[in-house]
Amino acid sequence: MVDKDRIEGGLKQAKGAVKEGVGNLTGDTKLQAEGQADRAEGKAQNAVGGIKDKAREVAGDK
Repeated sequence: MVDKDRIEGGLKQAKGAVKEGVGNLTGDTKLQAEGQADRAEGKAQNAVGGIKDKAREVAGDK
């Protein structure tokens, strides 16, 4: 079972990529920055979920 942080992190990364892309297209630097921040936050959350998954795997709680 995949940890919910991995799923939520992936969604935040996707949302951030969309925001950043729209910001690039419209020249909206604030939206670009928000998108970059969302992507970074999502990447970190995804990594935390990966660590939790690995810990469960090692503990035998698949």
